[in-house]
Amino acid sequence: MSKRSLPEINAGSMADIAFLLLIFFLVTTTMDVDSGILRKIPEKQKEPQIIDVHARNILEVNINKNNEIYVEDEVIDISNLKKIALNFIDNGAGFDLDKKPCNWCQGKKDPTSSDHPKKAVVYISSDRQATYETYINVLDNINEAYATLRNRLSKELYSTSYNELLGQFKKETKNKESIFEKIKLIREKYPLLVSDAEITN
Repeated sequence: MSKRSLPEINAGSMADIAFLLLIFFLVTTTMDVDSGILRKIPEKQKEPQIIDVHARNILEVNINKNNEIYVEDEVIDISNLKKIALNFIDNGAGFDLDKKPCNWCQGKKDPTSSDHPKKAVVYISSDRQATYETYINVLDNINEAYATLRNRLSKELYSTSYNELLGQFKKETKNKESIFEKIKLIREKYPLLVSDAEITN
């Protein structure tokens, strides 16, 4: 009895199919992108610059190893930090470097707090054993305080929020320069002065 010969399977196109599947999965798969702080870290200097600022113009925020947050040597809850920062930055009790008052400030004008938004520095120091999450939460609250003040001023001047101005600047092609001038003015009136550099009184 003769043996039947089994039909051969043509596997020539299998490599092409596998290659096409590989391309398909590469194109359709989403990659996780690491997120972090959008903050430029300055290069290490041989002779670090010492910033000399009057004590009342510094809001000291300290994070200890137990992730407790101290503001001016008092333990506070993270939920209160934004309001504290708002009151400090917007205090407007004095003058800027050009001896001009803050006509747009709506603070209490407390003589023991900051003179002007252009002088108000938020200084953050963190213990090495504190968690990254706590540091980010502190930074977020400070940034939210600045965003709130910028949005308020932008609505007063231009009847639109600062965030909307930023959105318009990204989308618009014709009026970019005029929108940028508005953004620049808001930033000049409420400059983001957050530091973790050493400050001396």
